[in-house]
Amino acid sequence: MNRHPTARRVVAGVLASTVAAVALAASVGAQSPSPVVTGERVRLLTHGSFVMNEAAQEAFTAQTGATLEVIPAQDAGSAVNQAILTKDDPIADVLYGVDDTFLSRALEAGIFDPYQPAAASEVPDAFQLDPERRVTPIDYGDVCVNVDLDRFEQQGVTPPMTLEDLTQPQYRAMLVVEDPGISSPGLAFVLATIDRFGENDDYTWLDYWRELRANGVQVASSWDDAYYGAFSGGSGEGDRPLVVSYASSPVAEVYFADPQPSAAPTSSLVDGCYRQVEFAGVLAGTPQPGLARELVDFLLSPTVQQGIPLDMFVYPVLPQVELPLVFREHTAAPIDPVTLDPAVIAANRDRWIEEWTETVLR
Repeated sequence: MNRHPTARRVVAGVLASTVAAVALAASVGAQSPSPVVTGERVRLLTHGSFVMNEAAQEAFTAQTGATLEVIPAQDAGSAVNQAILTKDDPIADVLYGVDDTFLSRALEAGIFDPYQPAAASEVPDAFQLDPERRVTPIDYGDVCVNVDLDRFEQQGVTPPMTLEDLTQPQYRAMLVVEDPGISSPGLAFVLATIDRFGENDDYTWLDYWRELRANGVQVASSWDDAYYGAFSGGSGEGDRPLVVSYASSPVAEVYFADPQPSAAPTSSLVDGCYRQVEFAGVLAGTPQPGLARELVDFLLSPTVQQGIPLDMFVYPVLPQVELPLVFREHTAAPIDPVTLDPAVIAANRDRWIEEWTETVLR
């Protein structure tokens, strides 16, 4: 949504991304009996939670004869920054995982060659956020606060139900968030608070963050650090029972458990969730423009779209793709997720991040 998504972009992605990045070319070529590999490769710059299942990898090689090299960055913001810094000599052919919170930065930097796959006509208009169609929507997810249900039950405390609850004394030193200057889910959560509390009322979004700071909020540099390092629930190893993650994170906690529980050990606070849309685009200056376009086509194909829910635990943008049962059973989707116009984000993002930094970190 990061990914993240997922990226995308949620619990399992980072566990598999290192393996995928190192072994992808070998596994694609070695395990598929039919394709003849031409020796060409196409490079995909993405966030660290990117995963493509083995069958999809083999299908890409079968269709194109080329191998896929994944270049993982820590988070969507880092991937965008790398693409911008190297735009005169791009380190990749395609960027995947830039979401609506960082999209305007990427578009303003001119890092994409306009391209839209034919299948983009099947994507709902709500996801088409670039009028010039320089990028293609691939998936979406809802950034929400996740709750460690077991910890709250053990402590005999009722979990929070609203964003406002998070400032209350009974939730002191329980919440971990991501730095919005680096992390796309961190920025998404900040945008949700701006939408909720505004900038001009007697009580503003900065007042809210002052109260969160006074209530002991912890700031992590990335989603990985927040979810795996600080969060106490599910796959986390920390002591904080509240974390900014995704509404679909509980699905991963069920899916990867052995044996699988009948109910997820975590849940999502579906108040004040921000809907992230992730995009892919052909990087300007790529020496492989044809293969780059084929890769964007492939990311929007049914082969990849069907795998997105259980590869990265976010939603595919093609509406005809049926979600797996475990996904349907353990995701509490927000009724009215927050969205902001990318132009509004572009006009205010740097100021908002600076104001947040001054309020929370200094």
